[in-house]
Amino acid sequence: MPAASPYLLCVAPMMDWTDRHCRYFHRLLAPEVRLYTEMVTTGAVIHGDRERLLGFDPAERPVALQLGGSEPDELARAARIGAECGYDEINLNVGCPSDRVQKGRFGACLMKEPALVRDCLAAMRAAVDVPVTVKTRIGVDELEGEDFLLEFVDTVSESGIDTIIVHARKAWLQGLSPKENREIPPLAYEQVHALKRRFPELNVVLNGGIVTIEQALEQLEQVDGIMLGRAAYQNPWILAELSGALGLPSAGSRHAVVEAMQAYARLHIEGGGRLHHVGRHMLGLFHGQPGARSWRRMLSQNMHRADAGPELFFDALPE
Repeated sequence: MPAASPYLLCVAPMMDWTDRHCRYFHRLLAPEVRLYTEMVTTGAVIHGDRERLLGFDPAERPVALQLGGSEPDELARAARIGAECGYDEINLNVGCPSDRVQKGRFGACLMKEPALVRDCLAAMRAAVDVPVTVKTRIGVDELEGEDFLLEFVDTVSESGIDTIIVHARKAWLQGLSPKENREIPPLAYEQVHALKRRFPELNVVLNGGIVTIEQALEQLEQVDGIMLGRAAYQNPWILAELSGALGLPSAGSRHAVVEAMQAYARLHIEGGGRLHHVGRHMLGLFHGQPGARSWRRMLSQNMHRADAGPELFFDALPE
């Protein structure tokens, strides 16, 4: 396995999931995991409510801001704002296949314009001192295969980036929903392995389909890092287990995490928030354990109540 890098273990940016409360929770589980925001468009960063969109707890660091956009100047400006807000990395989304993203000419459709991706990344790098990275697929529509991926990265790497995160599935821009694009196109790990062999100087992080410790360790024999997506959300304790397997710090117990999240939720509620903003990310904490069903049921049935308080987390604990 390669020497530990900042990208050894990452949690993928996931729309509607990896908000600031989710990231705080994941940080408790795995103190050194690299966390990513949901994708934020350049327009939202430049013109929107920055505290709501970009605010985060310092405890989340290291945390990366993922941007969606295709105009180099706007991406540079948004990257600068993100760096000023304290983000440790700025990541460009070149993998999302949703219709909304396509209409904005960014996400996975940018794989069809590698020179533009290169120029966007170069502009971002010139604007900030923190690392700039890209998250992509192995192909898009009819553009696929190992040769295409290698040529794409060859062009993109001219920007000077040193890290690329690859979801090891191609994207179909027509005919498949974003959910189907995460499940139906077959995984092709060997293409990501070939990418690392062709570009040994790059940090290559593999994303897609990793759901067990054994799979993660096997992939780390071939690449520099792995990125967990749905597995980290649906079974978050895997982050603690995998951190331990990699010799990284990890949470001591689920109950200790619940205690810390109770204190966090109390502060959130005192600031005008609601318990379900925090609790919805914790439903999978006891996945596979005795009492997991009662934990989920107790939270699901009660955390949306207007008077729900952080003591609900203790009340829901499995016996």
